[in-house]
Amino acid sequence: MTTTATHLWRLFRWGRTLARHGALRGIERDPLAPPALRRLVRIARIGARVPDQPRYAEAFQALGPAAIKFGQALATRPDLVGEEAATDLLRLQDQLPPAPFEQIRTSIEQSLNRPIADAYAEFDEVAVGAASIAQVHRAVTTDGRKVAVKVLRPGVEEDFTRALETYEWAAAQVEGMGGEVARLRPRLIVATFRQWTLRELDLRREAASASELAELMVAEPGFDVPAIDWARTGRRVMTLEWIDGIKLSRRADLIAAGHDLPALAARLVRAFLRQAIAEGFFHADMHQGNLFARADGSIVAIDFGIMGRVDRRARLWLAEILHGLITGNYARVAEIHFEAGYVPPHHNLAEFTTALRAVGEPIRGLKVKDISIGHMLDGLFAITRDFDMPTQPHLLLLQKTMVMVEGVATALDPDINMWETAGPFVKEWLRGELGPEAKIADTVLRDLRTIQRLPELLRRIEASYPPEGAAPPPPPLREIQLVRVGAGWRHVATAAAGVLVGALGMWIFI
Repeated sequence: MTTTATHLWRLFRWGRTLARHGALRGIERDPLAPPALRRLVRIARIGARVPDQPRYAEAFQALGPAAIKFGQALATRPDLVGEEAATDLLRLQDQLPPAPFEQIRTSIEQSLNRPIADAYAEFDEVAVGAASIAQVHRAVTTDGRKVAVKVLRPGVEEDFTRALETYEWAAAQVEGMGGEVARLRPRLIVATFRQWTLRELDLRREAASASELAELMVAEPGFDVPAIDWARTGRRVMTLEWIDGIKLSRRADLIAAGHDLPALAARLVRAFLRQAIAEGFFHADMHQGNLFARADGSIVAIDFGIMGRVDRRARLWLAEILHGLITGNYARVAEIHFEAGYVPPHHNLAEFTTALRAVGEPIRGLKVKDISIGHMLDGLFAITRDFDMPTQPHLLLLQKTMVMVEGVATALDPDINMWETAGPFVKEWLRGELGPEAKIADTVLRDLRTIQRLPELLRRIEASYPPEGAAPPPPPLREIQLVRVGAGWRHVATAAAGVLVGALGMWIFI
């Protein structure tokens, strides 16, 4: 059991590391940041030689793999963090220092239970890319196929476990304060984050996700998934088809190779909508380092450690919300929020409709480059606060990925209009899902299922059944002792915890 003192020390050390690299300078200079938070940042940098130019990538790298994931997400949003910061953070996507090859060799041989020479005829000891969780090597199999071999970094599981324990502790301290922060449910956010990240630490599950997504995306030409070599895949090692292409982060190289960048951006948006809305299973880490453009203009995705699922009812709600925002039908968007339970029923539907219009109308028809993301987020956060909307942990991954895809698409084509790009796909899918034939089929299927469940329903008539399409049960929350040793310690703990959970919240929503 990790002690309170250990958690506080980790938080202080992390804050000190960020301050030493100049990564907290923006918070310190932001007049809108709470005064207590600005004071804490100034204390964290006392005695440190802060560089003139913040070194974000080095700071996140020093904090460990969990923080690196945060930095990778920020790299997709130059509109929020600035061009220089985003460029610096791009190094976190695949340019981290690799682990020594002898350690990698041991991991491969232990995972595959055979010498490396028995699995690969050639194996390049120099990694072609290294990120927060794993690194990738080029190899040739004994039957002559070019492959990429992904290997978990030594000790990454232990690093993640320690960081997540302190994230959970910090979230509990902040939530224990009650009030506005409790509505954001930081403990559930961290618990959901734990679920996402721990899946990345078993490469067999990543391989299964890649295989499933490949089957689902057959209907979407121009978006490919590498084939998995199951005979050379284990818990810590995954072997997959080698991809020849240009990373979407290398914009100048894409242009030099003659790629149509607006077409690539539109293809990426449509591929994501196909995954999230039509199939309900989506790649949730679609930053530039995980996406390649082949010579024929197709996009290939890699790194399937974080995947998201959305049930059909939630997908219908999502599609109707997007369509309503595109067409300006704010009344229907508001109704869906009430139907889904996202807004507590004691609020007024008409008032919520007006609030949505106040955010949506100023950005309708504008290109992304002409939209103030900061103003839009301020408006959205104000709505969630004014209407007591609790955080929906099961949708956080989808929200995060949508914003990440938008960031990648606008980096390719600053003139892209996300609404116009998404509109035809969403309209087409809704027509198929909500048309008369679909309604008849849904009714028949629902009635048959109800008859089948009747005995069970009678036996458990008083049990609490969630409606179809409701949010899945939240992850279990572990018991955490709140700090109550005097008011002074309480304020120190919650202030330090606030810094960490605030950063994690930015990762979720960015």
